[in-house]
Amino acid sequence: MDGRLDLITLLALVVAVVAILKLRSVLGKRTGDEEARFQQRVKARETAERAASEKVVALPRRGREDQAPPPRPQQAPTAADVEAKFKAAASGDAGVEQGLLQIYRADGSFDPEHFMRGAKQAYEMIVTAFAEGNRKVLRDLLSREVFDGFSAAIADRESRGEQIDQSFVGINRAEFVEAEMKQSRALVTVRFISQLISATRDKAGQVVAGDAQRITEVTDIWTFARDTSSRNPNWQLIATQASA
Repeated sequence: MDGRLDLITLLALVVAVVAILKLRSVLGKRTGDEEARFQQRVKARETAERAASEKVVALPRRGREDQAPPPRPQQAPTAADVEAKFKAAASGDAGVEQGLLQIYRADGSFDPEHFMRGAKQAYEMIVTAFAEGNRKVLRDLLSREVFDGFSAAIADRESRGEQIDQSFVGINRAEFVEAEMKQSRALVTVRFISQLISATRDKAGQVVAGDAQRITEVTDIWTFARDTSSRNPNWQLIATQASA
């Protein structure tokens, strides 16, 4: 009984050892399938990447044909264009039209629309600076004679201890009245119709002239001048008058 059991146990051990050795021999060997499977995985990944790249649509590069065409050079105005522009600026006044054209012939950069915009700005600056007594601003915009007259009026006001409270409402209308060339000097006269709220107060703050609550319409006729032979492009106010 004991001997039979020992033999069976021994046979079982032998079978177990043989099975283990067989399993190790199988697990420890490369059959070649692993390499093939690895290559297959590599090829599959490359195929997937290639397919993904083929799905991406490349944006077309902007070539010369796709670029916006360069702006066309502006053509020089014809004589008819110039005449039409100056006729419109003169509002049908033949004398003013001829005077503006004379200035244009002396100074090719002269443009009536550009001049009028500048004249309106100068008018507001001068009217405001006079009310404030700002001689520094006035000096650059007025001729010597006009500046002296404005400065004297400011000094007279200051001597009485008066000051002007003023609000510039706006310019209702501005139009050319005269235009001419005197030798190399261009002269342009403009009528301004503006609206102001203006009141002069004494030392005690009492209103002695004007109305601090009422808008007043004011008409001024101003003459501007510029030497067309000079490189200085600025115009100066050389004369003022109130409308009758």
